[in-house]
Amino acid sequence: MGAVTSSEARERVVLTGPERAELQRRTLRALATGQIVGAAALASAVTVGAFVVQDILGQDTPWAGAATATVTTGTALMAQVLSRRMQRLGRRPGLVLGYRLAAVGGAIAVVGVETQMLAVFLVGLFLFGNGQAANLLARYAATDLAEPAERSRAMSSIVFASTFGAVAGPLLVGPAEHAGEAWLGVERYSGPWLCSAVFFVLASTITTIRLRPDPLVAAGGVAAAGIDRRPPALGATFRAVADHAGARLAVTAMVVSQVTMVAVMAMTPVHLKLHGHEGVSQYVVSLHIAGMFAFSPLVGRYSDRRGRRSAIAVGAVLLVVAGSTAALSGDVEQLLFPSLWLLGIGWNFGLIGGSSLLVESVPAAQRVAVQGSADLAMSLCGGIAGFASGFVRRAVGYHVLATLATVAAGALLVAAFIAHLRSRSLVGDVAPVPAAD
Repeated sequence: MGAVTSSEARERVVLTGPERAELQRRTLRALATGQIVGAAALASAVTVGAFVVQDILGQDTPWAGAATATVTTGTALMAQVLSRRMQRLGRRPGLVLGYRLAAVGGAIAVVGVETQMLAVFLVGLFLFGNGQAANLLARYAATDLAEPAERSRAMSSIVFASTFGAVAGPLLVGPAEHAGEAWLGVERYSGPWLCSAVFFVLASTITTIRLRPDPLVAAGGVAAAGIDRRPPALGATFRAVADHAGARLAVTAMVVSQVTMVAVMAMTPVHLKLHGHEGVSQYVVSLHIAGMFAFSPLVGRYSDRRGRRSAIAVGAVLLVVAGSTAALSGDVEQLLFPSLWLLGIGWNFGLIGGSSLLVESVPAAQRVAVQGSADLAMSLCGGIAGFASGFVRRAVGYHVLATLATVAAGALLVAAFIAHLRSRSLVGDVAPVPAAD
């Protein structure tokens, strides 16, 4: 199982100087194109997921969040599966499998909508989560051939590409609904899932054709033919994280950033609606999405120049400010505009800074498997936060929910500050040192 196929062995080439730089540029272009299409597929379909659940269970059901939670759970669990495939075969086979399974999930979701069977719909959503898992893992593929001092910028370019898909995806919901009803005779909410399935097929095709040579194979991250390198077990990958202080901080930053962002963001539209400001919720969320992705190039540049721990600390500060502002907003909806904007930027700092620190904190032989485990933890915790946020808001209020998120971000800030000081006292944090390969 650990051997590489003959075609992959041919991709293994010795790269130096300009050749490596050119292959890296081609890799980034291929990953960015797939990222745009994948993000559009996710945004267009997930937008109507809660509406399908309400159609099946009734408009007053408290389980509308089950749609997002199921997609997130699928993302978390399948990130581990896809990363293990990547470690054995390379980035391209893992990404292609993720996009194809997501396309199958979109088709199954259509069956669930048409038959009004919630169980079938949720199975489709679970498989659909493979698309998000593939999109997340693509950011690591951007670092395989990157120079150590440019890893954050490479990663940020892929995250930035998601902006276009994330913005365009929701705009396709209406046309997809109309096309499904008028041209195919399906239910209203089937159209977006069909559209997403087609998009994921397109993302799979783009990745298959354009992501050559495979960046992980070309970088020597896959064992040569005849050498058995089985992916480590899940427990071993978490032990690898526990054994490295930098990896522990990296995973903590990714998890806390995701949990804080999801918990507050998920309940902000509900909070606005309860205070009579439903009409502005879409603008608040749009500004939040812009904060999440649009500043990625600047965040990546900051992380490369000032250090990963410094980037995590900045992200934690922004999350604290965002959570505090949300907690104090009351029924003043204007305060939620800067709050959600800063929440998105803080998440971006935490994701890029944490992911880059993770890449260089563990040995190369464990790197891909640890990446999958980190994304599993991040997505699973984010899903739990999103599912629980509605119950917390209903029990104690939106302001308490935002306060709890602020406390979590504050704990991350303390951890990042201590790690930053410790790192500077030992070797400095301005020029990150990659783990030995």
